[in-house]
Amino acid sequence: MKVIFAKQKTRKNQRFLVSRKFFKFSRKSQAAMEFLMTYGWAILVVLAAIAALAYFGVLSPEKFLGEKCILETGMACVSHKVEPAQTTLVLAQNKGKTITVDSIEVGGCSSSFSETMLSGTSSTFVITGCSNGIIKENFKGDITIGYTEKDTSLTKTIFGNLNTKIE
Repeated sequence: MKVIFAKQKTRKNQRFLVSRKFFKFSRKSQAAMEFLMTYGWAILVVLAAIAALAYFGVLSPEKFLGEKCILETGMACVSHKVEPAQTTLVLAQNKGKTITVDSIEVGGCSSSFSETMLSGTSSTFVITGCSNGIIKENFKGDITIGYTEKDTSLTKTIFGNLNTKIE
């Protein structure tokens, strides 16, 4: 005669215990998946809203940034004014050398000069014959300045950019 104690595991009890553990694990994983799906959809909706705002230009950084005129080291853009038919730049030269400004191009508009600038001085340059756009529109253009060093007679170029409103 065989005696079975209550704590002894049988095949039937073992299957029941395994399926019970799996059921507990299954309920926890279902809760985790529901949590991830709920927050996943919410994050997806927020990303879609941000993408739509960026696409339509609401989040355009140019609307929030002010005017700027940036040139390479040695030449500074002291002031600027962009009008529909002309562009005015006030440039300061701090290269430590005497230079002669030969040409300036802003956007698609260019002009030739023969302005001699000593180090530490500033000059005003007016570029006419431009078609920069309509008043109150944003203007964004690259600046290219061609100059010649007086001592060495080398021709060099300075690059920069200009972001402003047309006045």
